[in-house]
Amino acid sequence: MRRVYLDHMATTQPDERVYQAMLPYLRDHFGNALSVYDLGVKAREAVEDAREKVAALINAKPSEIIFTSGGTESNNFALRGLAYAHRKKGNHLIVSLVEHHSITNPARALEREGFEVTFLPVDKYGVIDLNVLERALKPETVLISIQLANPEVGTIQPVEEVVKLAEKVGALVHTDAVSAAGQIEIDVEKLGVHALSLSAHQFYGPKGVGALYLRKGIRIQPLIYGGIQEGGKRGGTENVPGIVGMGEAARIVKEELHIWLPKMKSLRDKLIKGLLERIPKIHLTGHPEKRLPGHASFIVEFIEGEAMLLMLSMKGIYASSGSTCTSKALKASPVLSSMGYPAHLIQGSIVFSLGKDTTEEDIDYVLEEMPPIIERLRELSPFKEGWRDMEKWEETCPHH
Repeated sequence: MRRVYLDHMATTQPDERVYQAMLPYLRDHFGNALSVYDLGVKAREAVEDAREKVAALINAKPSEIIFTSGGTESNNFALRGLAYAHRKKGNHLIVSLVEHHSITNPARALEREGFEVTFLPVDKYGVIDLNVLERALKPETVLISIQLANPEVGTIQPVEEVVKLAEKVGALVHTDAVSAAGQIEIDVEKLGVHALSLSAHQFYGPKGVGALYLRKGIRIQPLIYGGIQEGGKRGGTENVPGIVGMGEAARIVKEELHIWLPKMKSLRDKLIKGLLERIPKIHLTGHPEKRLPGHASFIVEFIEGEAMLLMLSMKGIYASSGSTCTSKALKASPVLSSMGYPAHLIQGSIVFSLGKDTTEEDIDYVLEEMPPIIERLRELSPFKEGWRDMEKWEETCPHH
């Protein structure tokens, strides 16, 4: 059976070159990077080489890269570490309603700890309103955290404009770039942000390793206390093989992204156009233009998302429904809810995320196999009688 992997927002397959780069540090060069003898020195050199590669990926200085266990730790580290380190200035934070749970959950925890948090609404495309943000700013605002791109609907946020507004009150800006890395070019100097989160497994590196970019001179309170690793900002023995893998993945993305981008965008557009033409009552979610080049997300009316995913997987097509971190909770997507979609439509959401190795044959296969699956599911749906009259059904249904 053909296998078509279109869930790159959940994770990516490590590049073979990443795997090969990691092997020596799993087997031969196993020393602790703080040890003074040759095994330790070899490990330390590998960590610093990887730091340079990750820095180069986002146009940062190597000294501004702090290695972590992944995007969730980087986001928690940025939010809590910056909030507490700058609490003397104020206790007001701003985040959007469509952030990853590793931002919204620590933000709510900070609320319980005495901080004031403003959750910014978004429009029907998932984009924040800069006017609303400007009105929310206060002299006490210490930190704004707005994702660079949303993994569920693919929308890219106006982070550069956020930074310009933040400057008016001297607030710091963090951006969660986990879903953007490997999909678009990232330049911290151009963005102007003070902190930025990355996760290796989102751009063909290994799981369990990430990084936080922290602009030189910005104070942060450690999230993990321990030894002197990472300049004393993040304790714990370095995951040398993982860090090496992240460095190699960053090098590959830096050198080859310009080759992947036009191909991913072309295949994405073909998938969107093809599904909208072949399946009635299907809607694109997220911004139609300002979206990740490898991202296509939809709502399919009168379909339960999990059934759709299971039937697609039986054909070897792997996609997702909402955020991987929340899809098993059987709750309506907070992202789609924030965009104004009613619960009965949200249940039919599906996300296809393409990668560097996605082919035209993969897209053709999805376009061939998905329409009959939707047709079959609709035949089984309790709404099959008159499902084409969606608007009429909504008007007469007492719950809407």
